[in-house]
Amino acid sequence: MMKGKLPILAIIGPTAVGKTKLSLEIAETLKAEVISVDSRQVYRYMNVGTDKVTFQTRQHILHHMLDVVDPDEVFSAADFVDKSMAAIERIMNRGKIPLFVGGTPFYYHALFEGVLTKDLPRDRKLTDELEKFASKHGNQALHDQLSAIDPKRASQLHVNDVRRVSRAIEIYKLTGQNATWWYSSEEKRKGYYDVLYLGLNRPRLLLFDAIEKRVHQQFDGGFIEEVEWLLHHGFDERFPSMQGFGYKEISLYLRGKLTKEEAVEGDISATKKFCRRQMTWFKKFLPTLWYDISAYKEDDLKRNVLEACLRHLERGNEI
Repeated sequence: MMKGKLPILAIIGPTAVGKTKLSLEIAETLKAEVISVDSRQVYRYMNVGTDKVTFQTRQHILHHMLDVVDPDEVFSAADFVDKSMAAIERIMNRGKIPLFVGGTPFYYHALFEGVLTKDLPRDRKLTDELEKFASKHGNQALHDQLSAIDPKRASQLHVNDVRRVSRAIEIYKLTGQNATWWYSSEEKRKGYYDVLYLGLNRPRLLLFDAIEKRVHQQFDGGFIEEVEWLLHHGFDERFPSMQGFGYKEISLYLRGKLTKEEAVEGDISATKKFCRRQMTWFKKFLPTLWYDISAYKEDDLKRNVLEACLRHLERGNEI
């Protein structure tokens, strides 16, 4: 029985900063298992472009939340929360330590920070469609939609409160769970985990240089062939999985709409933009111990992060 909050370790930071390499070293020392926090790595068959660890590495250090769904399936933040909580329990029951690693801020936020409706994703196009539906078919018809997916929230909203009714439906369609689930699940999680974020960063010029090098390595290392295989098997641009940076550009290249050089540059540009968005989010994460990896020798970085991990685990209550 848990006497206090469960201490959790999470290695965060922007893409291409070096989270994976350090996490493997920390996991090996702590006898930990990694829970991936990456909205792209949940998809099967998408390995090169998402920079997944190899199957050989996974045999040595167990990884969770990789290859969870096919590229034509929807995987939501709510799915991540449910599956991650189950993974934590299984890992702990086997006497191991869960180590979260990855760069999808909203997944961390959904699991550990508690999510208010303002933090949940939005889709202006979907909102417009719902409001148009209400105009055409009546407010009651829209309210009935909400009643079917979230009876409790529907009972709290007046039939003519189209804005909030639409928002509640939007939450369900975008996350896979209704607003009531998010509120109740949030309350359960808030007092359950004590997470320490271990943040990796480096000067932006060095980070962008690493991004460029990695993209070129991916293109030379089978990324184009991977996308070609996906398209051949019907996993095309209709699906959100194929709209991610790199996959989108290569799809256009294979359809003759971009040159290879344009696809490479498009991937690099999109990845850099994503990197900036990641850091905007991660700067709000608390408590976080930040490490500028350019200021450390490799062994010193590992030692410092490992010491922080052990202090956090030792402060945790017995389970």
